[in-house]
Amino acid sequence: MAKIKIKPLADRVLIEAQPAEVKTASGIFIPDTAQEKPQRGKVIAVGTGTKDEEMKVKTGDMVLYGKYAGTEIVDGVKKYLFMRQSDLLAIIE
Repeated sequence: MAKIKIKPLADRVLIEAQPAEVKTASGIFIPDTAQEKPQRGKVIAVGTGTKDEEMKVKTGDMVLYGKYAGTEIVDGVKKYLFMRQSDLLAIIE
Protein backbone atom coordinates (compact mmCIF):
# COMPACT_ATOMS: atom_id res chain seq x y z
CA MET A 1 0.00 0.00 0.00
CA ALA A 2 1.44 3.35 -1.02
CA LYS A 3 1.63 5.98 1.68
CA ILE A 4 -0.89 8.76 1.06
CA LYS A 5 0.49 12.29 1.29
CA ILE A 6 -2.54 14.03 2.81
CA LYS A 7 -2.42 15.45 6.34
CA PRO A 8 -5.83 16.39 7.82
CA LEU A 9 -6.06 19.67 9.72
CA ALA A 10 -7.57 20.34 13.15
CA ASP A 11 -10.16 17.70 14.19
CA ARG A 12 -10.50 16.02 10.79
CA VAL A 13 -9.69 12.41 9.91
CA LEU A 14 -9.04 10.65 6.62
CA ILE A 15 -10.78 7.28 6.29
CA GLU A 16 -10.45 4.49 3.75
CA ALA A 17 -13.93 2.99 3.42
CA GLN A 18 -14.20 -0.79 3.65
CA PRO A 19 -15.78 -2.48 0.63
CA ALA A 20 -19.54 -3.02 0.70
CA GLU A 21 -20.92 -6.50 1.28
CA VAL A 22 -21.42 -8.32 -2.02
CA LYS A 23 -22.98 -11.48 -0.60
CA THR A 24 -25.61 -12.00 2.09
CA ALA A 25 -25.24 -14.46 4.96
CA SER A 26 -27.45 -16.92 3.07
CA GLY A 27 -25.21 -16.75 -0.02
CA ILE A 28 -27.20 -14.44 -2.28
CA PHE A 29 -25.04 -12.02 -4.32
CA ILE A 30 -26.05 -8.36 -4.14
CA PRO A 31 -25.78 -6.38 -7.42
CA ASP A 32 -23.80 -3.11 -7.42
CA THR A 33 -26.96 -1.04 -7.81
CA ALA A 34 -28.50 -2.49 -4.62
CA GLN A 35 -25.43 -2.42 -2.36
CA GLU A 36 -25.52 -0.21 0.71
CA LYS A 37 -22.92 2.52 1.06
CA PRO A 38 -20.25 1.26 3.50
CA GLN A 39 -20.40 2.68 7.02
CA ARG A 40 -17.11 1.41 8.38
CA GLY A 41 -13.55 2.13 7.48
CA LYS A 42 -9.93 2.35 8.54
CA VAL A 43 -8.40 5.62 9.76
CA ILE A 44 -5.51 6.51 7.44
CA ALA A 45 -4.50 9.92 8.82
CA VAL A 46 -5.50 12.09 11.78
CA GLY A 47 -5.31 15.85 12.38
CA THR A 48 -3.76 17.38 15.50
CA GLY A 49 -7.07 18.27 17.16
CA THR A 50 -8.20 21.63 18.49
CA LYS A 51 -7.81 23.33 21.85
CA ASP A 52 -11.39 22.30 22.68
CA GLU A 53 -11.29 18.74 21.33
CA GLU A 54 -8.42 16.28 21.56
CA MET A 55 -8.20 13.48 19.03
CA LYS A 56 -9.47 10.16 20.37
CA VAL A 57 -8.88 8.15 17.20
CA LYS A 58 -5.49 7.20 15.84
CA THR A 59 -4.12 5.89 12.58
CA GLY A 60 -5.11 2.26 12.02
CA ASP A 61 -8.35 2.35 14.06
CA MET A 62 -11.45 0.76 12.50
CA VAL A 63 -14.42 3.12 12.90
CA LEU A 64 -18.15 3.38 12.20
CA TYR A 65 -19.56 6.57 10.69
CA GLY A 66 -22.89 7.87 9.43
CA LYS A 67 -24.15 6.83 6.00
CA TYR A 68 -23.91 10.33 4.55
CA ALA A 69 -20.99 11.64 6.64
CA GLY A 70 -17.84 13.09 5.15
CA THR A 71 -16.56 14.33 1.83
CA GLU A 72 -15.39 11.74 -0.68
CA ILE A 73 -12.06 12.23 -2.45
CA VAL A 74 -10.30 9.99 -4.96
CA ASP A 75 -6.53 9.43 -5.03
CA GLY A 76 -5.76 7.32 -8.07
CA VAL A 77 -8.11 4.34 -7.81
CA LYS A 78 -8.71 4.46 -4.03
CA LYS A 79 -11.60 6.37 -2.49
CA TYR A 80 -11.21 8.14 0.84
CA LEU A 81 -13.52 10.10 3.13
CA PHE A 82 -12.64 13.31 4.96
CA MET A 83 -14.75 14.00 8.04
CA ARG A 84 -14.64 15.57 11.46
CA GLN A 85 -13.98 13.36 14.44
CA SER A 86 -17.44 14.28 15.77
CA ASP A 87 -19.00 12.60 12.69
CA LEU A 88 -17.60 9.23 13.82
CA LEU A 89 -20.02 7.00 15.71
CA ALA A 90 -17.67 4.43 17.28
CA ILE A 91 -14.26 2.81 17.28
CA ILE A 92 -14.42 -0.93 16.52
CA GLU A 93 -12.14 -2.97 18.77
